Amino acid sequence: MTPANPQERIDELRKQLNHHNYRYYVLDSPEVSDAEYDALLRELIQLEEANPELLTPDSPSQRVGAPPVAAFGIVEHPRPLLSLGNVFSPEELTNWHARLMRLVGDTPVDFVGEHKMDGLAVALTYENGSLVTGATRGDGLRGENITRNLRTVRSIPLSVPAEAPPHFEVRGEVFLPRSGFEKLNQERAAEGQPLFANPRNAAAGSVRQLDSHITARRPLDIYVYMLGYAEGRAVPDTHWETMKYLESLGFKINPHNQPLADLDAAVAYYQTWEARRDSLPYEADGIVIKVNSLRLQEQLGDVGRDPRWAIAYKFPAVQGTTRLNEIKISVGRTGTLNPYAELEPVKVGGVTIKRAALHNEDDIRRKDIRESDTVIVQRAGEVIPEIVGPVKSKRTGAEKEFVLLANLPRNEAGHPVCPSCGEASVVRPEGEAMYYCTNAACPAQLEQHLEHFASRGAMDIRGIGERMSKLLLKENLVHDVGDLYHLTVEELANLERMGEKSARNIVEAIAASKSRPLARFIFALGIRHVGEENAAILANHFHRLDALAGASEEELIAIPAIGPTIAGSVVAFFGQETNRRIINKLKEAGVKLAEESTPAVKQPLAGQEFVLTGRLEGLSRLEAEARIRELGGAAKSDVTRKTNYLVIGAEPGSKLARAEKLGIQQLTEADFLKLLEDTETESNGRG
Repeated sequence: MTPANPQERIDELRKQLNHHNYRYYVLDSPEVSDAEYDALLRELIQLEEANPELLTPDSPSQRVGAPPVAAFGIVEHPRPLLSLGNVFSPEELTNWHARLMRLVGDTPVDFVGEHKMDGLAVALTYENGSLVTGATRGDGLRGENITRNLRTVRSIPLSVPAEAPPHFEVRGEVFLPRSGFEKLNQERAAEGQPLFANPRNAAAGSVRQLDSHITARRPLDIYVYMLGYAEGRAVPDTHWETMKYLESLGFKINPHNQPLADLDAAVAYYQTWEARRDSLPYEADGIVIKVNSLRLQEQLGDVGRDPRWAIAYKFPAVQGTTRLNEIKISVGRTGTLNPYAELEPVKVGGVTIKRAALHNEDDIRRKDIRESDTVIVQRAGEVIPEIVGPVKSKRTGAEKEFVLLANLPRNEAGHPVCPSCGEASVVRPEGEAMYYCTNAACPAQLEQHLEHFASRGAMDIRGIGERMSKLLLKENLVHDVGDLYHLTVEELANLERMGEKSARNIVEAIAASKSRPLARFIFALGIRHVGEENAAILANHFHRLDALAGASEEELIAIPAIGPTIAGSVVAFFGQETNRRIINKLKEAGVKLAEESTPAVKQPLAGQEFVLTGRLEGLSRLEAEARIRELGGAAKSDVTRKTNYLVIGAEPGSKLARAEKLGIQQLTEADFLKLLEDTETESNGRG
């Protein structure tokens, strides 16, 4: 029976469910059975379905996942997410402490000790009591927007009490407990899927799923480790009290955190957990020691991207020895030929290792690693275990040196070919460590080629993203990007979770992409080192794809901004017969591969570098960057001393502070549009 006041009942259900989530996932002390919890959740979902206007993003019902999104957006961190410096010995720790004490003088210093979790760092932003954004650390300045996925992590509060600051950010580590990791790998093995190398890898892969239903099915957890910033309300002035304060707001804090009076206490804390690390329910690769006073933290600041007020004291690397049976070669999504070691299974740090990364041929030679060697295998938080080196004293003379080209399969003419596609398309660009397959139809690379070709900055084919690319390959409908232009509504409508309307929209989007500008087509081809800016330069110079395809390295290097690396990559791409066949297929399908040359015009922004920050209202970021390039300017992603202008939109990020520090000229969106208008008038008037 529908209650007389649905809003009151929904509010009560949400309150109960949030309470039970906190008891179960944070305190590990449930008060109701699973069946009782499920009954409350079902009732809430039914009420929200009957009253959709009452559904809110912070409702506990929204933790079950959300429809897949095309791609993650980018979040600019208002304050950088710094990395940590590392020390590995008592002497290094003492030296760090001595440097710290010289900086603080006679000021008393105490610390807080925390476990260095082996997970994925995230930033959670709350506004007016609700979680509004969850982002990865990324490069420290910009991260991926994974809000949908983080909403499914049940130990992350979707809302906080009224006494919380109106606007604040917390930072934490999302991780997969060891038990959850083992269960996940068992399930993947049963389904014939590749196993995750370690819990951190599994956690990172889980929160970066485009389908948040997948994230929701994985037992992810989080420990919050600091307050990023808070606005509108006073907060404690020490790190320890701040953590207690965040705990009172409902955030999960590691119970093994500990206040430390001095360096001796920090060393004792390290020794305790080094001895007990294997008993932890999660992976930790060291401890973090932080200055407790937030005022001192601010005073000490950072050097580079490492704070002076904190250090990671790493546990000794976990190592083992085993036999390297064979060195094999896999082809990565970007075409790299990656050597890896097949090992006699060895248990290292509680994980059985059968394979290890070998990076590249030069690294194998530098370490003198050979097939049949006894080798030292190490895992100390790395995503993939690595081989430290051989145990040369155990060599018998039967060991075999590795030469990558000699270990590749051969074609009838005796030429080495790519292990994935079988084409004689393997090159090693001068000055680079890796070999690459340059075949755009290489099966190992095709999924990424399809996604890139259809992406917004390239051919902009709406509806073809990661999921659709996988489906097209799974159903054997596409063997290269040229096959996209022969897909039919009937073929697409028969795919999983597709209907005729969606299929028709995709076919229409493919047809519309035939008239994209030449610069976007060149970028869509995925030629190594040729990004949007270089693609525009090449298109403006050659005007026809066949002219670009026939150009020599010397001709390409003669173009301003095109150096030997780009020139060599372009020549290698068009020198591949399979790539030429794909281009002919695209040409026959009616894709525009040429555009009329226009009279040379003055480019008034030549030599000027622009950086954009925040949200522009009048045009998209891609459109703004395209207009800058059309007038001869360069659109860059980071503020440097070479930057001439910072264009500021709504809600600017940390680039604004860097620009102010460097004295970079700032433009509002109105200023920027006026500058474009004036320079376009100048360009056309003097053309």
